[in-house]
Amino acid sequence: MGPLTLVAINPAPEPPKISSALMASAGLSDYTAAKDWLYSLKGGGAKYGIERMQKLSAALGFPERRYPVIHVAGTNGKGSTCAMLEAIYRTAGLKTGLFTSPHLVHLGERIQVNREILSPSAILTYTNEMSEVAARIAQADPDDHPSFFEFMTGIAFLHFAREGVDVALIETGLGGRLDSTNVVQPVASVITSISLDHTEILGNSVEAIAREKAGIVKEGVPVILGKICPAAETVIRAIACERKAPVHSITDFFGADPENYPETTLEGPYQRLNAAVASLTIDVLKERFPVAPLDVWTGLRSVRWAGRWDRYKLSDRTIIFDTSHNPEGAAQLDENLRRLKAQTGSPLTIIVGTLGRARAEALLPVVASHAAEIILVRPSQPRASSFEELESALPRDFAGRVRRSTIRELIPARGSLLAGQSGETIIATGSIYLTGELMDALFEEIPVAEHTLQDG
Repeated sequence: MGPLTLVAINPAPEPPKISSALMASAGLSDYTAAKDWLYSLKGGGAKYGIERMQKLSAALGFPERRYPVIHVAGTNGKGSTCAMLEAIYRTAGLKTGLFTSPHLVHLGERIQVNREILSPSAILTYTNEMSEVAARIAQADPDDHPSFFEFMTGIAFLHFAREGVDVALIETGLGGRLDSTNVVQPVASVITSISLDHTEILGNSVEAIAREKAGIVKEGVPVILGKICPAAETVIRAIACERKAPVHSITDFFGADPENYPETTLEGPYQRLNAAVASLTIDVLKERFPVAPLDVWTGLRSVRWAGRWDRYKLSDRTIIFDTSHNPEGAAQLDENLRRLKAQTGSPLTIIVGTLGRARAEALLPVVASHAAEIILVRPSQPRASSFEELESALPRDFAGRVRRSTIRELIPARGSLLAGQSGETIIATGSIYLTGELMDALFEEIPVAEHTLQDG
């Protein structure tokens, strides 16, 4: 990803609802104006489904059909898998498009060609162009105006077409069946993992969530599966069978033992699962995209994916950013923290913030089992867990120190972190939005504060 930036962040106001006055950008003059206009879209979206995205894609001339797409869904690991696939194909000499969400610091991180993030000037140009298209769509029915995520998806599709990418790695935003990205006609459908998350939208069982994720499966298009529990895999295979889509599983290809899975520079045993998914996808598509084994090896060892057990050395201490935020992620965090404690032999200070009570209840007991001090921080998001929710999720017998804080208190100046002791390793975990805000405050010279430009 691109440069990362420094600013203390205040809670964002509620976004305005889309009105007819906001539907046309009226020739936005600069990037700040474009950001404000894009932010105005966050309150819209009364219609649920992919019909609006289908209308936007048609109005743009179906740009996503001008290049091969690998479509990636999953509860966890889909972003890392996309990054690995991108690194491998770029190493092999292909021009790559990468669409992921949310961003950490810069909005342009979502849309990358050969890992170059979309520039503010390009975002301004696309916003001015596409706002006119969106306004025409909404003339008959204002509810057909694209939402923020749909608009960004449209920019990605158009940008990749104009850049002439050889392959695009497209990550779903939420679920699969009704996700805006599901208008693509992929050459492969990848499902990395299935676990309980976003249950209020996707369903409260792994079977229900699997059905939503399997919505990306297309007629006759190969499906690549990560390590998925039997109940969820049964659902996915049944849907794939109905659609005559061949299924390839990493356990069938590599076996059940993760020690046999490919290695990667991204830390954590679970990243080897993602590396296996990426490697299997490369193998399944080898006739369309011939890739040498050395390119796979090199790509997996050169991949970058910020915020995923991601280490940074500050002047007198180290910080590890982690984005574990659901039950499956909490289990992975537990494994990483055990390994870290064995390596350092030091007490751990952990900064944590989540979105919603359920995620707090999944994560805080794991954090408490390893931490000597827990620092609670609320991400600047409307769905952020309150301090009371975070505290109530802690085990009653936790004997360490717990304190509430803010990003401004923890990071009073660029590169300065007031947490833990000199020489210690500090962990920041939970919401990806919290990770982005911390990175922004720690590393950026000029304030970015694009945390308001998140999905909502």
